[in-house]
Amino acid sequence: MKKSVRAVVSIATVTALLLTGCGKSKEEIAQEEKAALKTDFSVNYDGIKLSEYKAGPSVHDPSIMEKDGTYYIYGSHMTAAKSSDLKKWETITVGASGYSESNPVYGKILKNEKPFVLTGKKTSPIPTDDGTTHVWAPDVKYSEKAGKYYMYLCTTSTFCASTVCYATSDSPEGPFEWQGNLVYSGFNMSNIDKTDVLDYVSEDHAKNTYMTNEGITYKNTEWPNAIDPTIFWDKDGRMWMTYGSWSGGIFILEIDEATGKVIRPEADPENDVDPYFGKRLIGGGHTSIEAPYIMYDKASDYYYLYVSYGGLTRTGGYQIRVFRSKTPDGEYVDMNGKAPKPGAGNPSYFGLKLSGNYLLPSLTMGYMATGHNSAFADKDGKRYVVNHTRFEKKGEFHEPRVHQYLTNEEGWPCMLPYQTDGETAAEKGYSKDEVVGEYYVINQGTKISADIALPFKLVLTEGGNVFGKDVTGTWTQKKDSYCMHITYNDVEYSGVFCKMKDEAGTECMTFSAVGNNESVWGVKYFG
Repeated sequence: MKKSVRAVVSIATVTALLLTGCGKSKEEIAQEEKAALKTDFSVNYDGIKLSEYKAGPSVHDPSIMEKDGTYYIYGSHMTAAKSSDLKKWETITVGASGYSESNPVYGKILKNEKPFVLTGKKTSPIPTDDGTTHVWAPDVKYSEKAGKYYMYLCTTSTFCASTVCYATSDSPEGPFEWQGNLVYSGFNMSNIDKTDVLDYVSEDHAKNTYMTNEGITYKNTEWPNAIDPTIFWDKDGRMWMTYGSWSGGIFILEIDEATGKVIRPEADPENDVDPYFGKRLIGGGHTSIEAPYIMYDKASDYYYLYVSYGGLTRTGGYQIRVFRSKTPDGEYVDMNGKAPKPGAGNPSYFGLKLSGNYLLPSLTMGYMATGHNSAFADKDGKRYVVNHTRFEKKGEFHEPRVHQYLTNEEGWPCMLPYQTDGETAAEKGYSKDEVVGEYYVINQGTKISADIALPFKLVLTEGGNVFGKDVTGTWTQKKDSYCMHITYNDVEYSGVFCKMKDEAGTECMTFSAVGNNESVWGVKYFG
């Protein structure tokens, strides 16, 4: 059943306040509204229906694409699933369990030794660090120019010895066949003959630039770990690939769409462009960052670079951050106009944090390690973030989740609190009756930790004030728009209102707002 929310400020009281408030200051009106409040700021979930947890397919690091109304996600360890509603997912690797040559999507890649020439695999003479096969983070897109589905993926054996390669198929359900290796990392002079690095740079350059100790050790803090490749098209139709991880950070290379191969750039050290690895966008110095995904948004004319921070385990503080740029190859910056560069220090100071660990009303447990996302816009222009989440009470098990996001007045993504259920934001905004009231609010901060953001209560009054336990502030809604602003604790957040359903199916009003690289979510139930 729906929660029965007590009246925050009665209509009669509000009317009296407004009528008698002529000539009064905003501070005086706020004092009168606060005095009229009849709410308990303690948090409880009495009367709120809980969602029914049902385990779904486990697709880690989900990258999404759509074909004729069907959505496909592809994940690490050679997993894949499909859905028609972005909520219920059906595994399409039926009859195979990840690393199996009978896997209908990835099996032909696994049979081929060439993707593993540097990194090795369980059945090859070259051992990996734990003796198992590692194939991570595939990204699949359809190319009109090539007339095929491109899959960009990586193989890896240690924290920096990795290979980005690509495969093609005539169907989103495979089979995909290996076409070539594109970028290697973690190589040294004893194994460089197994790569094509020297086709693009001289041996002298490789030895003196990428390696130390007389050409033996890879400079992993300066150059990338070749994992997590994803592709995108810019507004002029050029195809790009971004990739990378902790090690030397996130890099970008242009792709020849007709062939799927990398276009090597000219060296430009002043702009952090290497002729083999491409341009460094952000990160470096082996600080926390991985899983890059870039999406161009026509409405805002920005390129959004999503990355993940933290450790990917349940208590590792895994989370989604976003930067943006007016050009596909940067400069990408956060809400404060900054970006993590080599030597910049703690990465938690950089990037708008969209999602981390949180608990919301209707959830039976905290959602944790909500990271490694992709993003897309559907045919109606709705935009979504797709990520995996672990759970407070389920160990290291993980599932995919899809959240719609809206952009605020300044063009920053505001991720809606609950997984999507077909909601549509009211373009002309909402009435005050719909948005005024008592909200369960979480602020996800900017820390990288195992802490779960827990709800506290805020009241949005009809007079535009915000009250909580020892908290005062203000809020506004833009005329004829779902865009809103809320200020509390002297921080202003710019965001959106959206009526949607919680994960138990109960209708609620929500807001999602961002400021100072923090995300604030609010949930109000109707009485």
